[in-house]
Order: sequence, then structure tokens, then C-alpha cells
Amino acid sequence: MSAIGAVSSCSCLCPGVWLLKPGMQKMSSLGLHTAARCAAKDYYEVLVLGGGAGGISMSARMKRKVGAGNVAVVEPSKTHYYQPLWTLVGGGAKQLAASARPMGSVMPKGVTWIKSQVTALDPDKNCVWLENDIKVSYKYLIIALGISLHYEKIKGLPEGFSHPKIGSNYSAQTVEKTWKALQDFKEGNAIFTFPNTPVKCAGAPQKIMYLSDAYLRKTGKRSKANIMFNTSLGVIFAVKKYADALLEVIKERNLAVNYKRNLIEVRADKQEAVFENLDKPGVTEVHQYEMLHVTPPMGPPAVLINSPVSDESGWVDVDKETLQHKKYPNVFGIGDCTNLPTSKTAAAVAAQSGVLDKTISLVMKNKLPVKKYDGYTSCPLVTGYNKVILAEFDYNAQPLETFPIDQSKERATMYHMKADMMPLLYWNALLK
Repeated sequence: MSAIGAVSSCSCLCPGVWLLKPGMQKMSSLGLHTAARCAAKDYYEVLVLGGGAGGISMSARMKRKVGAGNVAVVEPSKTHYYQPLWTLVGGGAKQLAASARPMGSVMPKGVTWIKSQVTALDPDKNCVWLENDIKVSYKYLIIALGISLHYEKIKGLPEGFSHPKIGSNYSAQTVEKTWKALQDFKEGNAIFTFPNTPVKCAGAPQKIMYLSDAYLRKTGKRSKANIMFNTSLGVIFAVKKYADALLEVIKERNLAVNYKRNLIEVRADKQEAVFENLDKPGVTEVHQYEMLHVTPPMGPPAVLINSPVSDESGWVDVDKETLQHKKYPNVFGIGDCTNLPTSKTAAAVAAQSGVLDKTISLVMKNKLPVKKYDGYTSCPLVTGYNKVILAEFDYNAQPLETFPIDQSKERATMYHMKADMMPLLYWNALLK
């Protein structure tokens, strides 16, 4: 887990997700690794690694299958964050406190909470190692370790956050600094970045740009601002239908987008951001900023790098339709830590949890998994203080929409769903 505590997968959650998306069917290999039963305190029928959205929702589901006493969750953080709210916290529309709950309050009743960090996974022996050389064995393992933030991969960070004018909506420590930088804006460049790595919620780096534009208009400062989105990608969004709609918003609001630009250094004392031109490696450009929002490089948690359960990049190597591990049939993955070829969002976790529940049920009965995950994910693209474009799509970047309307249009109803309805559904439905 990152140092900021357990978080839900991303700033994207939508109801179509776990309530409305039917699954299909899938065949997969089976052949369970079995372990000798150890003493109760060091053996669990189901062991869950991670107390974010995926880990908590799956532990609640597993409790109903095997009994609370047979399920444990390994999670060092004391606080569980609903991170989808952080876009609105950074834009001044919500309070940080509203996104946080004590970890103990979201842990399913009776499930063992192991307040420790995973240091190694040994799937050949059906066990994991925790801090202080503690070994815990399992019959079934669910890996839900999330994604790690790497501010340190940008020269000048994270220490640069001690200066004003710079923030990041991706950390509990820096999200309020985004709002402060926006409030203190006088004139100059407002720069928003997207890194050259996988990220959770690919829409979030630009959502804060739209909110900042709206705030500067509301406060009469927009004419003094040059708003710039510097992204390492070659497109504004992966799904053409929503990309076209966003490009209209960008044009209408006079926002500058620079593609294939990757933030490599922040000189916070001088208010300078240094970008590499990815089309011309080694060529850099320096921009002065009055406000800078940093989306950090991200990657798999350190414990997964070079682990037997991971692919060559460090992501948990699961079947993209069943979420069962490709090599170890009693190991499963969910959420941001997996190599599923879809956006890393809380909506994806919600959809995946239903499929994984069915997969594990069948594996426990020595049957083949048949439920298929279609890659469904969702991203409510906040484009103003009362506007959202609700993007929903599948593995093939094709729209997979819940509502019988054109979801590429900005709508106030979708904003209120994201800001008010989704947090309630998250705390009271998904996690339980």
C-alpha cells in the first residue's frame, strides 16, 4: 500500500457497476494447491491482502461463504479513504474528512484484521510472510494490494510540496494543497500533468483542470490564467466517444493541451516545471507556473515486483475474464494491482468483485469458473462544479453505458450522482 493509507481504487465509481452489469460465461483451468492446516492464528481459509475497496468488499463476500473466523485481511493502514472524493476536495467542493473512515469501521464484523505489511508471497507453499518474519498460511489467497505512488521519481519531489502553488489530488497529504494553490492563484500558468506510467483513474488528472477553470471564471481570474494540460499520452481519453466530447469542452474553454509531455522535475523554489518531450527523447522544456497539479508516476507495490504471482512488470498475473491467477488456481487478484487491461478505477473493482465472487464459489466446489468479466469500468469526468460526462466502457474501449441517454453530454444529474449518491453507495453497498 502507499503510505497514504488504504484507498479505493480511484476517483471513478458508477452505479452501473455492480448493480446493473450482467456477466457472461468462461471456462478456466483448475487444480488446487493445498496446504497442511496450521494453528488457527497462522492459517486462514481465505486470506485477503489489502484493505482498500477490493480487499474489503471481497472479505465481506468471503465471510458469507466460509464464516468470519476463517477470513483475514492484511492491512497496515489505520484509515480507509474513499479516494473518488479527492477530485472534489482539490477543487474545494468537498472536505477531506468526508473521504476518511477508521479502517476498523469498514472491516467486516468478525473478520480478522492483521495490522501488518506483507513482505513476501510464497504461493508454492500457500503462505505469505509479514513483518517480523510472521508466516500466515491460506487455502485461498486474494491479492488486492492496490497501486503505489512514486512522487520521488520526479526530481524535486516530494520535498517540493513544502512550497506553495503546488498540490496533488492523489495523496491525503497533498490534496488540500491543490485547493490552496487554486485559491491563491493570481496570474500566470496553471499546469496539470499526466505521467508516463499506468495510473489509477486516467480521467482524474484532467478533472481538476476543468474544476480550476470553472473556479477561476467564477472568481474573475480566468483572463489572467493560461491553463495547460501536459500529458504523456497521445490522446485526451482512450474512448473516442468521450474524447471527442472532451475536446469540445477544451476548445470551448480555451484550454491548452500538449501531448507526449512527461513531467521529470519540479523546481518548487523557482515555480518551474520541467517536461521531457517523449517524441524527442532528451529534449526538455521548462514552464513557469503559478499553480501546478502533479499526477505522480505509479507502479505495482514493491512486494509484487519479482514475485512469483506477478508478470514481468510486477502486476498480479490473472486471467482477464475470471480473475483467477494464471499459474496458481487458489490465488486471485482484484483491482489496481492486477494486469487486467482496463482502467484502474473503483468502478472496475466493483464490477470485478461480482465476477470474482462467482469464480471463487465455483473453485471452492472444484468446478471451473464460468462468469466472465468484460473489462467494464467507469469514469465520471467532472467538467465543472455541476457537470459530469459519465464515461463507461469495456476492454475494447467501447462504450458500455448504463443509462438510456447520451452519456457523452455534460449533465448536472451525473455530477450529483458522483458527488452525493456514489459515496453513500460506496460506504453502504460496495464495501458490504
